[in-house]
Amino acid sequence: MSTLNVGLVGAGRIGRVHAENLAFRIPQANLVAVSDVIVEPAEQLAADYQVPSVYQDHRRILEDPAIDAVVICSSTDTHAQMIVESAERGKQIFCEKPIHLDLKEVDRALAAVQSGGVKLQIGFNRRFDHNFRQVQELVAEGRIGDPHIVRITSRDPEPPPISYIEVSGGIFLDQTIHDFDMARFLLGDEVDEIYATGGVRVDPAIGEAGDIDTALITLRYQSGALGSIDNSRKAVYGYDQRVEVFGSEGVIIVSNDKANTAILGDNKGMHGALPLFFFVERYTESYLVEMQEFIACVLHDRTPPVTGNDGRVPVIMGYAAKKSYDENRPVKLSEIVASA
Repeated sequence: MSTLNVGLVGAGRIGRVHAENLAFRIPQANLVAVSDVIVEPAEQLAADYQVPSVYQDHRRILEDPAIDAVVICSSTDTHAQMIVESAERGKQIFCEKPIHLDLKEVDRALAAVQSGGVKLQIGFNRRFDHNFRQVQELVAEGRIGDPHIVRITSRDPEPPPISYIEVSGGIFLDQTIHDFDMARFLLGDEVDEIYATGGVRVDPAIGEAGDIDTALITLRYQSGALGSIDNSRKAVYGYDQRVEVFGSEGVIIVSNDKANTAILGDNKGMHGALPLFFFVERYTESYLVEMQEFIACVLHDRTPPVTGNDGRVPVIMGYAAKKSYDENRPVKLSEIVASA
């Protein structure tokens, strides 16, 4: 097999990102079908990216023997069931994060993948960002010696709609889940314990919806290294994505990507470009690279670089952070696993 026939489920914002890459930027992929419960966006996507088949029912994609793989970009509450259905029909699977907000549903989906003998890659695209990959590689090469401290800053330029907040699972399972994955990825080490605190500093309506919009999370790794994550739903200057890893022999620092690096100096100060405004701009290339990796893994029978377990652990971390916040104490991940 030299090319892969792919069906896309979900024609929203992230579905369109993947559709463009599959249709125009990955020669080894043929995007042959798209589905969405609201058919109009699927029809528009098909017209824009020359996709021959459009369905309202995703099962039409799964029932097509000519389709080798499915890319799941539907709402979070549908992910686990679609993974199960896809695995039962022998489709290779790429699924956006998270697998599900319920750990039992996550495990049901992963069991179906194992039983079906198919591949599953989870869409933690930040692993494929050129900056963060460089950090991971330098840490793995031992360039900073023994890692001591990881600092991750992740702040959105504006909060999502309250209607989204209400079904998101909360900041720890929505926004911070990417940072939990990065924390594991950057050090190649597992987190043992989490302490989280937070509050409502951006919009009282977020608190009324049962969530927080500002958080600080402390991590203790199995190796003894320490980590910190800070999140905000609103950074007025743009999409703030920074990382620092400090070790016994040095430090690696990643600053924000900007539209340009020019600095203007005048009698009022030094002026430069703001960070790129949102995730689609900031991580454009990472979305392409992660999909290239998925297609290559299927064609060449390799294990995907972001496995089902890589999708499972950040959900556990999200639960631990929420429990820590609610109970105002450090929580070991083993507590969450034991109660699942």
